[in-house]
Amino acid sequence: MKYLDEFRDRALARPLVAELRKSVTKPLRVMEICGSHTMAIFRNGLRSILPEGYTLISGPGCPVCVTSASHMDAFISMAERPGVRVAIFGDLFRVPGTHGSLANASSRGAKVDIVYSPMDALDLAIRHPEDLIVFLGVGFETTTPGIAATILAAKNRNVKNFTVFSTQKVMPPPLIALLDDPGLKIDGLLCPGHVSSIIGAGAYQPLVDKYHLACVVAGFETTDLLNGLILLARQVGKGEARVENTYQRVVNWEGNLRAARMVDEIFEPADMEWRGLGVIPGSGLAIRPKYADFNAEVRLDITLPEASEAKGCRCGEILKGMSIPTECPLFNTRCTPGNPIGPCMVSSEGTCAAYHKYGMD
Repeated sequence: MKYLDEFRDRALARPLVAELRKSVTKPLRVMEICGSHTMAIFRNGLRSILPEGYTLISGPGCPVCVTSASHMDAFISMAERPGVRVAIFGDLFRVPGTHGSLANASSRGAKVDIVYSPMDALDLAIRHPEDLIVFLGVGFETTTPGIAATILAAKNRNVKNFTVFSTQKVMPPPLIALLDDPGLKIDGLLCPGHVSSIIGAGAYQPLVDKYHLACVVAGFETTDLLNGLILLARQVGKGEARVENTYQRVVNWEGNLRAARMVDEIFEPADMEWRGLGVIPGSGLAIRPKYADFNAEVRLDITLPEASEAKGCRCGEILKGMSIPTECPLFNTRCTPGNPIGPCMVSSEGTCAAYHKYGMD
């Protein structure tokens, strides 16, 4: 309760905390999928006020964290090619591959630029016509429309030195892969707000139908999260399973159909490798052949190298909800934010980073 005095909406939060306690009538385990949810839950101290029997575990909702080691090695190798300039979001800069990171490559002279949007990368291409600009597409459904719009803009503006290396991923397939694993025991999902704004709350109905799993879409304010946790506890307590949406100011049932059409114009489904989960069929997005001129993998003839995880790192198990950071032998010993061994400690949405910054269970 000590954190509640710091809540912006504490007047609303206090009665919701009391309601949360009343709603838990049987033990339950809930997975929050979204990395932004993970950080918001820690930042607002919600783990410290969970009633006895209410267990929260983190899932594969950090796009940087689930980027495979082989993709990271390909990124680093590509950045070191003459005439190539790589544009990335900042979280990716220090993620380790098998032999170093993009930060290490930059220190050796590779051209690595941190940008805030794909359009910034397109502007970079216009300013540096001597280089082939490669924007590293690392994200879920939330960032994909912006990348699709940028590729269309590059085509319309005839910018020939702009490309994208797409490791874009879609959320439902890995959830199915997780739920098919008998080792994962969960009663409900706190479904992501940002992703759901694109794919719609209806995307989780198949999970309800197949696994009889409680699903609640929630936002990121304290009251959003508390309402989501309450609805999940009520469903589980009553033995019910359905999709509920507490984030209706942003998320509807069908999703953003205009964004979906634009994404479908540029991308097609593809098998994709996820850290900790392996290759999941149909879980990625590849640039369609008609836009091959903007596909870095085609332009640079990239082949993914063999790669291995750092010895002792349990990032893969943490992303599957099978372990927590404090169970990793490297956590806060060899692996720290200043010297990250795995991506879960690097990303601002990583579970290990959250445990390190806000406290440990």
